[in-house]
Amino acid sequence: MTERPADLPLSGITVVSVEQAVAAPFATRQLADLGARVIKVERPGDGDFARRYDTTVHGESSYFVWLNRSKESLTLDLKAERGRRILERLLADADVFVQNLAPGAAARLGLGPQDLLERHPSLIPCGISGYGTTGPWADRKAYDLLVQCQTGLVSLTGNEHGSARAGISVADIAAGMYAYSGILTALFARATTGVVRPVEVSLFEALAEWMHQPAYYTRYGGSPPPRIGTRHATIAPYGAYPAADGKEVLFSVQNQREWAALCERFLRRPDLVTDPRFATGDDRVAHRDALDAIVAARFAELDSDEVGKLLDEAGIANAGVNDIDDFLAHPVLSARDRWRDVLIPGGAVVTALLPPADLAGTTARMDAVPAVGEHTETILAELGYPPADIAALRAGQVI
Repeated sequence: MTERPADLPLSGITVVSVEQAVAAPFATRQLADLGARVIKVERPGDGDFARRYDTTVHGESSYFVWLNRSKESLTLDLKAERGRRILERLLADADVFVQNLAPGAAARLGLGPQDLLERHPSLIPCGISGYGTTGPWADRKAYDLLVQCQTGLVSLTGNEHGSARAGISVADIAAGMYAYSGILTALFARATTGVVRPVEVSLFEALAEWMHQPAYYTRYGGSPPPRIGTRHATIAPYGAYPAADGKEVLFSVQNQREWAALCERFLRRPDLVTDPRFATGDDRVAHRDALDAIVAARFAELDSDEVGKLLDEAGIANAGVNDIDDFLAHPVLSARDRWRDVLIPGGAVVTALLPPADLAGTTARMDAVPAVGEHTETILAELGYPPADIAALRAGQVI
């Protein structure tokens, strides 16, 4: 069984999660990072369908390896009465129950928040849905890209030639983050007031929160932010430009002081500081094309290292536009010792990044990614099932 270090903040907390895909596993993995015992309930046989999204990590899915370290895997057929009885026995001693089942499935299984609170008054239920459990879209399926489309995010990404999805599962990640923080808040409330507060998060409302700024810009400005690639809708110059060696460098001017420094020390055009086309931030946005041509011409005279050096000297924030290989070799990650080894099913070792929130005096838990049902027999034995009963459950395909 996965060891649970006693010195981590959530040591002693048990989370049972009927989870799949990204949003719920992302939330519960962060709880496991902090020391919670996370029992992941999977379908007998194939388990979480995210295990089969790809096979790029020594035969395992890159999504699954990312989202499921430090958990215990228990296979249960929740459509079978014996499977539901096992789940009930688990929930009797659990602190948190997480699920992101299809619309209506939790209620049909008797796993809705009110049903759970009646049977387990101290259990914190957390449900993650697509569009909420009430309202006109409560029964509608939702996946990450669908939600990116519905919130308008896709209309902001890409460039003048067309829209594009965000390159990561941003709606799932947003929902997982709010589920994680909601669960922590509910645990705190239970500990300090004794009141159990169910948590509900939807992918749509999580990403809708992140869309507030462009929503304000559109509602009160009269038009949506333009889709302009790496450039910024309301700040200029701001974006990535190719240097003479072909590498792009992105930089941003945030205020008048930086604008003057850019003109004088990088562009070598002090006359631009007082040019009426570029006198204010709004002026620079209005004359973006003319300004971009000036910046691009200067970039074409320098290689990317020279660009970065001169921008640094001028006090202008900048960054090379990295690919994933550049990211993996990033000096900040290596110098700050952020990589750890993690075992995956089959015994291979992969590297994983430490959680981004460092808690002084603790070391994040970075235990193995479980195989499907790897901990089933151990967990059932803990619940008091003798070997003969476990064998019967397996024969009946309940586990």
